[in-house]
Amino acid sequence: MTMTLRLHHQTGYTYKGGASASYNEARMQPQTNTDQTVLHTKVDVSPNPWTMSWTDYWGTLVTSFEVHERHPELLVQATSTVTVDRRPTESAGLSWDEITGSDVTDRWLEVLVVTPRVAPGRELGSVVRQIRESSATPKEFVESVVARLREEVEYIQGRTTVHTRAADAWAARAGVCQDMAHLTIGALRSQGIPARYVSGYMLPDAEPEIGQPYVGESHAWIQWWDDAWVPFDPTNGTPPDDNYVEVGVGRDYKDVVPLSGIFTGSPGSTMFVSVEITRLS
Repeated sequence: MTMTLRLHHQTGYTYKGGASASYNEARMQPQTNTDQTVLHTKVDVSPNPWTMSWTDYWGTLVTSFEVHERHPELLVQATSTVTVDRRPTESAGLSWDEITGSDVTDRWLEVLVVTPRVAPGRELGSVVRQIRESSATPKEFVESVVARLREEVEYIQGRTTVHTRAADAWAARAGVCQDMAHLTIGALRSQGIPARYVSGYMLPDAEPEIGQPYVGESHAWIQWWDDAWVPFDPTNGTPPDDNYVEVGVGRDYKDVVPLSGIFTGSPGSTMFVSVEITRLS
């Protein structure tokens, strides 16, 4: 079901004691690809900054900006209109020999590295190896890993942060979409399957009313390589549908942080964020 969605993502910082200058990057704008067409997108920043837009190494649209005046708060608003027509990606059914062959490993080396942020750790690593031994194909392995993670890890907000590593989320048996994506990516890479982190938005209502604003959220899912990038949402146990809008991909969350930066001034800041999604058609 094709849908046109309007996204309004508002975020920023309130600075304790104010900031005399701040330097930031925003990755909050979707781009056109085979699953979605961007009709309009813009980023507004207050106070009025110096800005520059560019596309990073991973293909994500970035807005860099600097504010050189004293400000108690930084407000960033990204507004986009996107038509989503997501078609299922059929798995090619690569064998273990094919997916771990040099043609794949040389091409996708960067998303095969098991970084500290996604490393499974000893306990989960043992579980993953057992699943690998009983999986006839990479596709079967991916499905089994996701099923096990969803069985073991409870979705609980506030138990983890954006800095939490996959091994720590597994130890806590709790986390959010970012943690589920990191857990899945680490498990897959540890067994030679290229996998990457996807950042975007998800409309929470499966059948949204036209014109009705919904409280949305930034969301994370994964793509794994099966002779093409196959998307899957381990948090919800389903492939993304037209309720999902992609912003960017990377090795892990660090490559696609929606808003990051530094400031000068008294130590201390509080981040705020809200996302509103409206179906237009």
